[in-house]
Formats: sequence, C-alpha cells, structure tokens
Amino acid sequence: MPSPVHVYPLGFASLALRPELARIVAHALLSHGDWATTKRHVLSTNALQARTASTAKRIEQELRRRLQSLTRSQLELLASAPLDTCSALAWLAVLKTTPFILAFTANVLRDKLDASDPVLRPSDYENFFASQAIAHPALQQRTPQTKVKIRSVLFSMLRDVGILVPLAKEEAVQRPPLPEEVRTCILKDNPRWLAGFLVSDAELCTMHG
Repeated sequence: MPSPVHVYPLGFASLALRPELARIVAHALLSHGDWATTKRHVLSTNALQARTASTAKRIEQELRRRLQSLTRSQLELLASAPLDTCSALAWLAVLKTTPFILAFTANVLRDKLDASDPVLRPSDYENFFASQAIAHPALQQRTPQTKVKIRSVLFSMLRDVGILVPLAKEEAVQRPPLPEEVRTCILKDNPRWLAGFLVSDAELCTMHG
C-alpha cells in the first residue's frame, strides 16, 4: 500500500543544505539543552541572520526537523566541526528525514556509479520522480513550480555535498568526501545511511559483518 503523503515529507524544498546554519543550531542546542529553549534563543537573537521573522521561523523549523534525527555524538561533532564535516553531517540529517532524497541517492545515483555511467541526465531524475509518484500519488498533485523547486533544491544539495560535479556541459556523479569522524559516527548509528554517500551494498555488507 502506498505510504500516505504525510509520512513522505518534501519540506526540504524550503531550504538548501546550509551547513553553516545547521552548525549554529546544533551549538545552540548543546548550550541550551532542549529544542524548545533552543528555538526561542535562535529566533529571539536572529542567530540565523534571516531578513524577516517569517523567514527565520521557516528556516529554524526545517533545520530543527532535520537535526532532531541526529544522534547526540553527531550533534556534538556538528556543533564544532569545520565546514566540510558540517556539510557531511547536514547531508546525513537530510538523508535521515527525507525518504525522497535517500531513495534518489541510494538507488539512482549509486546504480549509475555501479554501472560506470556517472553522467547525470535529465531522464534519470524524471524517471525517478515518475516512479515515486506511482507509490505516492500526491506528488503528481504538486504544482509545476513546486516540482521545479524540489528538483532545484535537491540538485543544489548534491552539489554542495560533493556528489554532483561539473563535467563539460553536463554534471557527473561521484562519491562525496566523507571525513573519517563522520564515517565513524554513522557506523555507530547505522551503516545503512552510508548508502546516501554512495557506499556500495558490497561495502555495507562488509561493515555489517
């Protein structure tokens, strides 16, 4: 039975990866101890440097949704890490909270690498979206503008984390940089999330073993 749309969130389209903002929120959480107090602090001090109060609320809400999926050790690393490590952890939070992105990355992009076909073509995404719409019909009810936004933000994240790189007039898929400390904290959590970093099933089986 197809999953209802409310368990297939697409709110990620409201915010790009923004690892520097994720680090700010993680640091605030460790300082204040709980999410309610952290939210009040972030909004009252405009810690995210938003231009309007409504924008600040939108950004805080989406970052909180993502970061609540991270373990304590992942949040501690995020709060004090350099930007490349923050990018990997912000991407991990997206993978944990957005099945749409995890499916595209772990299935479509990994398959392309496995097939030695790293060039990402428009049809790769279009076919994926169509397949997801079969399981989640509400996807097809999104407006054309929303569909464009979903694709745009997804591809922006893939570039920011280092999965998509320029190749002549196209873009290519590669395994992104994965700092050792991030890899370690993912293994302690659940190795399955490494599929979102394009780690192959064969490697994952070895890790489980």
